[in-house]
Amino acid sequence: MGATMKDIAKRTGLGLATISSYLNGGNVREKNRIKIEEAIKELHFEVNEVARGLKTNRTKTIGIVIPELNNIFFAEIITEAEDILRSHGYATMICDCRSDTEREREAVEFLYHRRVDGLIVMPTGTSDSGFHKFIRAGKPIVMIDRKMKDVCCDCILVDNEGAAEDAVNRLVRAGHSRIGMIAGPEDVYTAKERQRGYEKAVRDNNAASDEGLVARGNYTIAGGAAAMRQLWENNPDMTAVFISNYEMTVGAMMEINDLGIRVPDELSVIGFDNVDFAKASAPRLSIVTQPTAKIAQEAAETLIIKLEGKDRTMDVDHQDVDGERTTVTVTLKTGFVEGRSVRVLNNKV
Repeated sequence: MGATMKDIAKRTGLGLATISSYLNGGNVREKNRIKIEEAIKELHFEVNEVARGLKTNRTKTIGIVIPELNNIFFAEIITEAEDILRSHGYATMICDCRSDTEREREAVEFLYHRRVDGLIVMPTGTSDSGFHKFIRAGKPIVMIDRKMKDVCCDCILVDNEGAAEDAVNRLVRAGHSRIGMIAGPEDVYTAKERQRGYEKAVRDNNAASDEGLVARGNYTIAGGAAAMRQLWENNPDMTAVFISNYEMTVGAMMEINDLGIRVPDELSVIGFDNVDFAKASAPRLSIVTQPTAKIAQEAAETLIIKLEGKDRTMDVDHQDVDGERTTVTVTLKTGFVEGRSVRVLNNKV
C-alpha cells in the first residue's frame, strides 16, 4: 500500500492542513516545504491526481483542438505549447478534428466531460462547436490563428492581411502586374484575411484584378495543385503567383514541376511557411513565414494567466469586456524569407 498524507504528517511532525496546502499548490513556510519534499521522496509518495482534481475542481489538463494533426504549422505550435504547459504542471489532451465541424463539436464535448481546465483551439468553422459551454463554466479558451465573432475568448493571431499585402507588393515592385493568387476556403478566417490583403495590394498598385486570377484551394496539397493548374491554363499571360498556405504551396510547386514551368523565368512564385521546404525547392523559394514559436508561447501563457485568475493588460492589441469577462487579442507580425523564385522585370526592387 502506498504512502498517505498521514504518513507524511508522521514523518515531518506537520499538520495535515499544511501538507494539503503544499500538495494543492498553496503557500507554506520554506522550512516546512523542505521537510515535506524530503518525506515525499523517502516515502515514495504519489499524489492521487483524480482525488485532487475532485477536491480543487482542477484537473491540471488542457484540451487542444486542431483542424489537422498532419499540418506542419499546427504541429509546430502544439509541440511548443505543450512544452510550456508541461513546465507549469499541465498535461494536454489533443484532438484532431480533420477539418470537420461535427468532429470538432464532438471533440469539444469530449474535452468538456473530461473536465479539462481550459482549451487551446484552432477552430475549423465559423459557428459555435460547444465553446459557449466552456465559457459558461468559467473555463478559459484561447483561439489560435482564427477567431469567431460569436465566441468571447482570447485570440492569438498573425497579421494575415498584412502578410499577403506585403507579398504582392514585393511582386509589384519587381515589375509584375498580372499576379495570381491561390486562396484558401471561403469560410476560413485566415483565408479571408489573406485574400483581403492580396486584393488591397492589387487595388493600391493598379495591377490586374481579374476574378480569374484568383483560384481557390482547400488548404491541402491536392487543392494547391489543382488551383495552380487552373490558374496556369486560364491565365497564359500571368507572370507571378502568391500561394497563401503551406500545404497549397507544396501542391502548387509539384504541379509547376509537372507542367514544366520554369521558375522564375516563366513564373515568379511567393509561397507560405516552412523554411526547410523553401530551401529544398529549386530554385530556393521566397516565402512568408509565421512566428509559430511565438504563437504557441502567447497562447500557452495567456491561458495560464487566466487559470491563475490574472488579467493580461500588456502587449495586447485590444481588450474586450463582456459582462465580467475580459478578453484580449494579440496580433503578431509575419516574416519573409527571400529566395530566388521571383524574377525582376524592372529595377524598382
